[in-house]
Amino acid sequence: MTRAFDPDEPVFKKSRWGTNRYVYNADNPVGLTLIVVSVVFAVVMLLLMSYRAGPFAPDEPATEWTPPETGGTHRSPP
Repeated sequence: MTRAFDPDEPVFKKSRWGTNRYVYNADNPVGLTLIVVSVVFAVVMLLLMSYRAGPFAPDEPATEWTPPETGGTHRSPP
């Protein structure tokens, strides 16, 4: 099944929700591509977050905290 695209169809069209926002137009090949890329990007980011991978990976495990050594340069309270 081939879908014929109208070459004069805009990439963005006004939202029908009564706001002044624009949305991707699925009737335009570029708009449809933007929709698919946006959905794939969102799914990949959610998977990376859930598996804590990529930029969401935890830092190196923290070493046990040790108090700083006192070198005698700090005054002790009276």
